Amino acid sequence: MNARSALGRYGEDVAARRLTEAGMTVLERNWRAGRTGEIDIVARDGDVLVICEVKTRRTGSYDPMAAVTPAKAARLRGLAERWAQEHGGAPPGGCRIDLIGILLPDRGAPVVEHARGVA
Repeated sequence: MNARSALGRYGEDVAARRLTEAGMTVLERNWRAGRTGEIDIVARDGDVLVICEVKTRRTGSYDPMAAVTPAKAARLRGLAERWAQEHGGAPPGGCRIDLIGILLPDRGAPVVEHARGVA
């Protein structure tokens, strides 16, 4: 595993923990849809399916929350539809796409920002 992969994995671990602490249930991590792409975390928030994109950066890098472009948002919506189709359909509360940005300072705990319903 290279340093970039390790950084991403660590950020996804932090994000999954944070979602669980917020009362959500993590259903799946790193779900792949062939060459179409990957969903970092699939979770459930009550009766809502939550597709989470996780962006982890070291302090000094650009803002991870700015990483979801309109094209990325469209791809995530498509992946969400595909996941729901392959897992029995969307739940009664529908689907939401969240972004979790994690900044890793040189010292101290990670800074986590969770934006709900970004796409």
